[in-house]
Amino acid sequence: MKHVFFIYNPRSGKKTIVAKVTKIIDRLTKAGYDVTVRPTQKRGDATETAARICTETTDPYYDFILCSGGDGTLNEVISGVMNCERKLPVAYIPAGSTNDFAHSLNIPDNADDALQSILAGTYFPVDIGSFNDKYFTYIAAFGAFTEVPYETSQQQKNILGHAAYLLEAMKHIKNIQSYNLTVTYNGNSITDNFVLGMISNTAYVGGLLSMNDFSLDDGMYEVTLIRTPGNPIELQKILSSLLNISQDIDTEHVLYFKTSEILITCNSETELKWTIDGESGGDQREVHIVNNRKAIKFITSR
Repeated sequence: MKHVFFIYNPRSGKKTIVAKVTKIIDRLTKAGYDVTVRPTQKRGDATETAARICTETTDPYYDFILCSGGDGTLNEVISGVMNCERKLPVAYIPAGSTNDFAHSLNIPDNADDALQSILAGTYFPVDIGSFNDKYFTYIAAFGAFTEVPYETSQQQKNILGHAAYLLEAMKHIKNIQSYNLTVTYNGNSITDNFVLGMISNTAYVGGLLSMNDFSLDDGMYEVTLIRTPGNPIELQKILSSLLNISQDIDTEHVLYFKTSEILITCNSETELKWTIDGESGGDQREVHIVNNRKAIKFITSR
């Protein structure tokens, strides 16, 4: 008998996963799995549960952890697994509002289709990032506009496309803050003023970026740093460049490179406010990010 531990967040997205839990358990059972289920009870619960499952020394020994929720729930599960010596494989049924990482793995948004891809899938090793003493799955970001992808309504996206992000971003112009940073990577050290930074391993960031030149298992991160614009015209040029970063990079204001490790030190009085996988990463004076290549195996028919 194969065993799977199913962790789901009943509050993710529009709470649609709750109605599908019974069907998911039934399909897993029919596929030969003994299923143990835990709905998360509070923030951090998925991390504690995943860590406990990975360190179990008595039967049943679980074959993998099935996670369902948003990117934040997946981050918690990944964090729990990364804190253990025995790292169980992870399968993911997306149930959040953006599901960026799932899209990069070509996991369907529909729960039935996602489960089918798991049952028919194979193991695919994925890079996981260390962020000081935390972990992230697909992005660590700071500065201006990092909240824009998550505040732009789906209706606006459907009607206006990328223009919707420009409109939402314009609302935040007055609140843009510049930070003097020292960025160390690949033997280089740069000190300059920046308004935005993203260290990513994904094709999508809330639908804002569409990056083709990336790999989930190459041990490298794509880093995008935006220098402080001098006027509104430069700012609009930067925003347009972000929406088409794979084709049209504004090299005057956009610093783009790949690295497996980066150190970002804030020289300004105000600490950097970070987001990790769409959730708060706290205010940080210095951040050391390392790519843990092929750290966790995902189950997918990618």
